[in-house]
Amino acid sequence: MAHLEFTAQLHRYVDTPVLDCDADRLGDALARAFEVNPRLRGYILDEQGHLRTHVAVFIDGQKARDRQGLSDPLGPRSQVYVLQALSGG
Repeated sequence: MAHLEFTAQLHRYVDTPVLDCDADRLGDALARAFEVNPRLRGYILDEQGHLRTHVAVFIDGQKARDRQGLSDPLGPRSQVYVLQALSGG
């Protein structure tokens, strides 16, 4: 089962589930999280269903490549981390 987790800074704005789910692609795992908390979708995806500019996703330590189709593959033990990029200095 893939493990999906959101970082703490995002949790300040919306409840973020920690999930273990059967998912073959990033989009499938995110869809499971949005089922648990539909409000989360607006923080992660834009109106076209693409990752928002300020959101980064790492799968097994590698940055997700498909920000539009969310088709990055997940393995049975993949670790997925979703975070908001921070700016400023």
